[in-house]
Amino acid sequence: MSFSTEFLSEATKVIDGLNTDDIESVANGLGALREDGGRLFILGVGGSAANASHATNDFRKLCNVETYCLTDNVSELTARINDEGWEDVFAKMLNTSRFTSKDGILVFSVGGGNKEKNVSVNLVKAIDYVKEKGGKVFSIIGSADGYAATNSTSRVIIPNVNPTHKTPHSEAFQAVVWHLLVSHPALKKNKTKWEEVEAI
Repeated sequence: MSFSTEFLSEATKVIDGLNTDDIESVANGLGALREDGGRLFILGVGGSAANASHATNDFRKLCNVETYCLTDNVSELTARINDEGWEDVFAKMLNTSRFTSKDGILVFSVGGGNKEKNVSVNLVKAIDYVKEKGGKVFSIIGSADGYAATNSTSRVIIPNVNPTHKTPHSEAFQAVVWHLLVSHPALKKNKTKWEEVEAI
């Protein structure tokens, strides 16, 4: 079997292993957040930060959810990291945005944060901050035992079908799941451009 065949076979297994009840829970939770006038802040680091930026556009443009990506403002992000440290950066940005109990975060992560192992502690502290404020924590993550998975209001776990490819599958399927969410009737309000053009 070629590597390409093996990798795509694993992708099929990931799709088959996704829990659709969990996806529905996140979709309905995000829909309720919008209807309640809440804002959504999307958090991710590394490849997940790039996904967070793209997803922010989709939730704003297609779903009319007031959404912000905390890593998009590179000047503020790097100033806070330089002056105040990496671990508190997201929590402090949420505080500056006057995060309230109506608001929520959506965490994109492979591991979901682990304070003991000192991995993505900024996500851990952001989750703690949100919970203290009574807000909602949503996540799309690749680990069922990470901090995000065990502290989310609703979450989608990307199945780990091959530990060697945990990161690429997790980050790739974050995109699949968020595109499902912004296409979901509980969230979608506006047409995507090409579907609109081709319908003419």
